[in-house]
Amino acid sequence: MRIIRGLYKARRFSPPKSFPSRPTTDYAKEGLFNVLEHRIDLVDLDILDLCGGTGNISIEFLSREAGCVTSVDKHPVCIRYMYKLKQELDIVDEWQIAKNDVLQFVEKTPCTYDLIFSDPPYDVKFHGQLVQSVFDRKILNPNGWMIIEHGRQTDLSALPHFLDVRQFGNVYFSFFKLESV
Repeated sequence: MRIIRGLYKARRFSPPKSFPSRPTTDYAKEGLFNVLEHRIDLVDLDILDLCGGTGNISIEFLSREAGCVTSVDKHPVCIRYMYKLKQELDIVDEWQIAKNDVLQFVEKTPCTYDLIFSDPPYDVKFHGQLVQSVFDRKILNPNGWMIIEHGRQTDLSALPHFLDVRQFGNVYFSFFKLESV
């Protein structure tokens, strides 16, 4: 995995072969960030990265000078790897890492975010529940964005606040937006 743009541009990281999660491909990540940069200014946002895995997406946001990123994952190997990268890159306060189940985190967090990204395993069935919980709990700020990465078999278009879906290879991103009231 490589960082595409920004402060950490061209840095490469290689998770161990037996790593328990699937990093977003560079092609899909580049497509995602091209879409995002045409829609919102990524500087100084509070971002929540659910199912953080390798920290690939979190570091890309930090590289583009997002204000603060919170990464959540329940797997201890993922947590250790993200802490390792945080130390290697000498990131201090801008990156918070939490070991927790993402649904439990969303249900209990007192924080709100400008952008929420989630990349759960493609075969899980809680995509809709996660989106619903984020909007029910009001943890997305007005004009905030939520993006869910998923496979072809998942259709989230019937959920409230759905905006559109973009495909990059075998990777799909569903976009949701909370319009200001």
